[in-house]
Amino acid sequence: MTEHPEKKHLLSSVQMARFVAHGAFRMDGVVPASLNERAIAVFDEGVARAYAGAPLEEAYPEGSFVRELLDLPEVAGAIHSLVGPSPLIDHHAVHIREARNGSAQPLHADAIIDTRDDAFDVQLMYYPQDVTLDMGGTLSVPGTHLRRINESDTGRYQNMRGQTRLVCPAGTVQFLHHGIWHGGRRNDSDTTRYMFKIRFNPTVRQRLLWNTDDLHDPAVLEELRVRFPWHENASGRIEYVNRTRLWRALTGDPAFDLDYWMTRVENRPQRVLPSV
Repeated sequence: MTEHPEKKHLLSSVQMARFVAHGAFRMDGVVPASLNERAIAVFDEGVARAYAGAPLEEAYPEGSFVRELLDLPEVAGAIHSLVGPSPLIDHHAVHIREARNGSAQPLHADAIIDTRDDAFDVQLMYYPQDVTLDMGGTLSVPGTHLRRINESDTGRYQNMRGQTRLVCPAGTVQFLHHGIWHGGRRNDSDTTRYMFKIRFNPTVRQRLLWNTDDLHDPAVLEELRVRFPWHENASGRIEYVNRTRLWRALTGDPAFDLDYWMTRVENRPQRVLPSV
């Protein structure tokens, strides 16, 4: 991957704010048909396992299918915007859901509770074929990524207000914050479904890595203020605080706030009045 993708291929500030609020960023049909047509044969054969902590360039050498995927300008630009250059590979997996497969994953977040406010891992999910509603696809609950849980703590929840089922054209790539609540759905179609996932660990501070030309666009605040159906009034306020913390870390602006919520709870005056 290139160390510094062209600015036009980086995410914008509005797109980054959307990722902070939603916990996901999706690019429909970004992978060309020539790669999609090769993908399933590659996935059936198996992708050579990368050890945890392997540098991207070592895990996927030049000329490999996965490297071709990651070197696509739009994909490389999104990876750089989210985790920076030369990330490490946490793990990857090919998920194959056979036709008429009647089981589904419980709603979960990946791995152990992760309390980082100033960093996050990103999961790339690549869909080489059209995914229809009856094929199942990936279910996720937008905005849950900053509501920390441990793995399948949410497995007892069957449905949540605002959840989404992924339906997409072939060649779609979706990036997810590592904490988002999600699960693969059962496949009720006659077509075997494929998805390839990679989790990236950053090796640089995730600060202003995207195209910041629109950093002060009012649309940034509109994205950060979005509400989701599962929010109650108080829950929405908690998410505003969580997003504020993450946006401060991403921009390096310790004074940033959404509607005064953080300013209020951080107010600890140090001025001491003289005794009378």
